[in-house]
Amino acid sequence: MKADAALIEALFRVVATHGWRGVTVTRLAQESGVAAGELVRRFPSRLGLLRLFADQVMDEVAAGTVPGQGGTPRDRLFDVLMRGLDALAPYKAGMRRLMTEMYTDGVLFGAVAPLFQRSMERMLDLAELDAGGLKGRLRAAGLTLVWIRVVNVWSKDTSEELGPTMAALDRALERAEQAARSFGLDGGDLAAPPPDMAAGTDSTAA
Repeated sequence: MKADAALIEALFRVVATHGWRGVTVTRLAQESGVAAGELVRRFPSRLGLLRLFADQVMDEVAAGTVPGQGGTPRDRLFDVLMRGLDALAPYKAGMRRLMTEMYTDGVLFGAVAPLFQRSMERMLDLAELDAGGLKGRLRAAGLTLVWIRVVNVWSKDTSEELGPTMAALDRALERAEQAARSFGLDGGDLAAPPPDMAAGTDSTAA
């Protein structure tokens, strides 16, 4: 919906300027032109806005996905995730602020991570990898940590060709495959995050 797209744009303008904790009904209403009462009715929690955003991004990625495209699981995931970053591009300033705050606010990280995992389940489906059952949930959890790290790198990447971002994604997928093999799973399963990724970011990730 056009109105929802305008609302998401307004959300990330507010985040870029005021941070996540600065997202208020008044500011959103002023930026988006949506009445405050309508915002409260539709989105009792700010996380509802991020859920709407995640669905919008995934719908855009799905629209550009060609079924049966072949290639290795890693190749397919690389392609899908890069198109996910393309969908985030109009909101980069707000995403940069959001990612910075996620790494310093454990409550925010805990609230947003499940939304990322929900999106990663769709990413896996689009890459023609099973996201169902226990194995699928583990795979989605591992990919969620890959995604969080890569989005953090991308949000600070000022290069036109996104070379640092693509290199970070390639490394993260390689390390996730190595972790999967250490659990006795197929290389393409990406079933478990590397130990250092589970512990959080490092100085080279920024």
